[in-house]
Amino acid sequence: MLKKISIEIKWAVIFSVLGLLWMLLEKLSGLHGKYIDYHLYLTNLFYIPAIYVLVQALKAKKRLFYNGQMTYVQGLMSGILLSVLIALFSPLTQWITSYIITPEYFPNVIRRSVELGYFNTIAEAEANFNYANYAKQGAIGMLFMGILTTAIAMIFIKTKNKKDGNTGI
Repeated sequence: MLKKISIEIKWAVIFSVLGLLWMLLEKLSGLHGKYIDYHLYLTNLFYIPAIYVLVQALKAKKRLFYNGQMTYVQGLMSGILLSVLIALFSPLTQWITSYIITPEYFPNVIRRSVELGYFNTIAEAEANFNYANYAKQGAIGMLFMGILTTAIAMIFIKTKNKKDGNTGI
């Protein structure tokens, strides 16, 4: 059983490490402190390497497990499993981010969001910007985006067999 999902496990770990490296890059570039006003926009650039890693995982599954012949459904199932694994790792990576890489992020974003008027009080901002909220949102977001990305990517990755009319579904 573990051999069947070893590719997804490997790529979920790669994805999680990539996420941690991205958080370190954000911190080092000042997006969790001095330039926090830009964080909301620039953090979304993470989707570029995230999608790339997910696509590489699906291609690896096709090449290594299915010997280059993978249907849309097989790829979709692999991508769903990968997304579930990433979502399960997400609270741990969020904990490492929040308490080791950048413990100043929440206090900084709380203070700044009140200064800018996004929240009326520190308590309101604290209810939004905290580890528990980010861990929950991160896991749900990773699951949703992973499945959506897989559904789209598999249109292009599935094996297209023109000879017998098989659509790869």
